[in-house]
Amino acid sequence: MSEHRSRAPVACQNCRKRKVRCSVTVTGLPCVGCTQDRIECTVPPRKPHPPRRNRSSAARRIPSRQPNSTVSDGLDNRPRSIVSPESIRRLPLLAPSQPPIISNRDDRISNTLPTEDRLSVQEEERNGMDIATAALEQPQRAGQVPFYPGEQTGITSVFEICLPQHALPRHLLVPLRSSYTISQEDQDYLRSKGVYTLPRHDSCECLLNAYLHHVHPIMPVVDISVLINHQQEGRLDQYNLLLLWSIFFAGVNFVPARIWEQEGYKSRKEMKATMYYRAKCMYNIGIERDKIVQLQASLLLGFWHSDLDEITQPWYWTGIAINLCQMLGLHRDPDASRYNSAISDEQRRLWRRLFWNCLFRDRWLSLTLGRPLRIVLNDCDTPMPSASDVLDDTKRISQVAANTYLPSDFAQLAQYWVKLVHLSKLLGATLTMNYQLLGPTPTLHQVEGLEGEILQCKVPEQYDPGLSRLAIFYMYHVQLHYQALLITFYRPYITKTPVGLHDLHQKEWHHMIRLKVESAASRTNSILDIMAQDKLLEFACPMTTPLLMPAMHTHLMNCKSTDPLSQRLGLNKLNMCMMVLQELQETYVVASIYRGVFSKAIKQLCPEYASSIPEDVIRPPTAEYASAEARNDDGEVIDTMISDDLIDSLMDEASIFSLWESWSRM
Repeated sequence: MSEHRSRAPVACQNCRKRKVRCSVTVTGLPCVGCTQDRIECTVPPRKPHPPRRNRSSAARRIPSRQPNSTVSDGLDNRPRSIVSPESIRRLPLLAPSQPPIISNRDDRISNTLPTEDRLSVQEEERNGMDIATAALEQPQRAGQVPFYPGEQTGITSVFEICLPQHALPRHLLVPLRSSYTISQEDQDYLRSKGVYTLPRHDSCECLLNAYLHHVHPIMPVVDISVLINHQQEGRLDQYNLLLLWSIFFAGVNFVPARIWEQEGYKSRKEMKATMYYRAKCMYNIGIERDKIVQLQASLLLGFWHSDLDEITQPWYWTGIAINLCQMLGLHRDPDASRYNSAISDEQRRLWRRLFWNCLFRDRWLSLTLGRPLRIVLNDCDTPMPSASDVLDDTKRISQVAANTYLPSDFAQLAQYWVKLVHLSKLLGATLTMNYQLLGPTPTLHQVEGLEGEILQCKVPEQYDPGLSRLAIFYMYHVQLHYQALLITFYRPYITKTPVGLHDLHQKEWHHMIRLKVESAASRTNSILDIMAQDKLLEFACPMTTPLLMPAMHTHLMNCKSTDPLSQRLGLNKLNMCMMVLQELQETYVVASIYRGVFSKAIKQLCPEYASSIPEDVIRPPTAEYASAEARNDDGEVIDTMISDDLIDSLMDEASIFSLWESWSRM
């Protein structure tokens, strides 16, 4: 049988001229040859031939490009930036040093190609051959897509047999295989949802500034050099639309009222919901095939709170991000066995940030939602991040751009983020040791060992007088995380005794533990008082509200005290937290939920004192506050009925999780 293989029936113009095999039917535009040569890849129209397709498949073909077409989202008639659907395939890279990403979308090669033009069995086998080539030898074809072959039980075992004496790379770059053509129906759907219509230029500028000042410093998930350069060069409409709408959604919490008013929205929450659903439309339609972009967007969309039982909760989106993180192997050090020259330094830093941001969200959502940990650090060896991993992006933008878009204390904020990651690791160890359903009772040695690690973690206590108000807020924000960690660590041992503690010392030991819990809860109130006095609550982010819950749980426990003074002190401290939640609920739905829960608990535990407290402090959401309190971001009324089981759970000294288990059953 002859080994001669005929030229691909579809080829780009450059490959036809050179009379070489073209990969366009395998990779989509651009082909591998044009990618390596850094030239434009175009495919000439096919000559007429007898029809081989049925009418239904032909109807799905994408029409020719219409660059002058405009769309409107129906909000108003003011001029806006219009993104052509075809421009989606020109999305930028995450870092300039990365090789060009082969586009997944091309309207010139339809998914209605004849069957013989599609991947043959031999071409499908090349997928595996490309993976093996990337692992075992220097690949001949340009690799752009990160691929993680897995641990020894996967296909890695095959490679280890072939090269038993060599350290094989854990992360590979393989050619992009799948191509995607957006159908006219999908284009029309996205257009009807306003996905192709960006806000006004000044609104985009304000949204980006809000994101870069208030979101990126505590969750640096994007390469800001690419984002800022696109905005400065007037090419924001060419930025990745999925990522852009996700960024807008995360930043809208911090824009002034004039922005959502001039965009035609009735409230900040309405604008936030619109930004979210446009990003969600882009995600669900399946256009974006870059898993790094999907991961970044999922982390940002994880700030969404809506109906209590809807899957699009922070837990849902964060779970997607963690799944993508592990699929890509970001939990593993790419240089564990040997230095991987296929991975650029920019990619290393970005991947490291993405993994630790996933862990950060995993730990704190597990705490506040009462869910099991998804990331097991025993399976991970990605190095801890450093501030330079965040600051490296600024080297690729001008000083003028940095002064325009970034906080003046950006370097200090990067240090705070590293500290939050460290606290998140300790929180994971705390939840594993103290709150696992079937976990063993820890020994006194284990408890004292973890306590020592937590106490050695020094958080910023005093700030430099030269720091901005934003940096001062985030300094206190780190302190709130630390106090929440302390309460979470100590609280089970108010009643639980570790193995190895002598009976004679148990009473005194439990008393000391209770004092430590009380101290951390009181310190939380002190921090909130300072933030309120200095008017720093305007910088509160989505993660601020859940940090109050451990302290509020402690104050509520004191409301059960038989000592009237202790009971009243606990109630006063709880009321202070309730007032802070009242301030935050204008922006965050979760603050309204917490207020509803604790309002019912206060009235049930302290009916005689509740009557002496101003009604607006403990009042649950009513019709008067429906737009801001009793409704979720979809505009649906939240059920504020609080069950007796929920109140009983609040009274459980040893458990955080039981509260949300009861809440989920409501």
